[in-house]
Amino acid sequence: MSNKPIGIFDSGLGGLTCVREVMKILPNENIIYFGDTSRVPYGTRSRDTIIKYVRQDINFLKKFDIKFIIVACGTASTVLPMIADEFDVEILGVVSPASAEAVRVTKHKKIGVLGTIGTVNSNKYHEGIFKLDSSIEVVSQACPLFVPLVENGHLSGGLPTLAAKEYLQPLKEAKVDTVILGCTHYPLLSNVIREILGNDVNLVDAGRAAALSALERLAELDIENKSDSGGRVQYFVSDDAAGFSKRGGMFLEREITGSVKQINIEDY
Repeated sequence: MSNKPIGIFDSGLGGLTCVREVMKILPNENIIYFGDTSRVPYGTRSRDTIIKYVRQDINFLKKFDIKFIIVACGTASTVLPMIADEFDVEILGVVSPASAEAVRVTKHKKIGVLGTIGTVNSNKYHEGIFKLDSSIEVVSQACPLFVPLVENGHLSGGLPTLAAKEYLQPLKEAKVDTVILGCTHYPLLSNVIREILGNDVNLVDAGRAAALSALERLAELDIENKSDSGGRVQYFVSDDAAGFSKRGGMFLEREITGSVKQINIEDY
């Protein structure tokens, strides 16, 4: 066993939905969370810029002697295969776990993928799904307004509904039965998405899929924390610690307790 912490990072607040699931599924694990709030969103950046950001985020987390990293950001996960070998710690993205879960639950082999522009353009979800089952039809849709809407607390009503109706139309026309929420912000819009697509469509939460995959991998490596004292979470951001504390509870579904520290990510 190991009581060393798990590191989790995201471009902003969205990764807290993954933290929430890890806290449920792995309640004894200590967590270091970093939200790169000064540079959110990653989804509109170039690939080289995203790679730079991901390297810095991982380097920051490694200073805490972590045993495992979860990349909660969908866009960051798409560049992970290019740089993961640079680090001496196991790193898990959200793309592979979410792809596997979608393949498992689809009934008619029609899967939709909602993601940032960067995630959709990378084609990584297509690749991950086709690797598991090449007969599956995949329809991807970039949703550039979803992250700023969620970050500003617009989770229902006119603005998110209007955006969602436009983004989800191609998925409705394709009659997908399963949709990957390919960004950790998107679970907060689940109710809006369900209203448009209907309750019969499976929604795959990429953060939850990653948390379940982490549970399996920590057990395989025999590095899970087997104590029953309950895990501790420390939060770090690159901008506006007070704002993070105030709005983060919306993603975490509980009040953020303890301090939130601001760091200069460019130092890493």
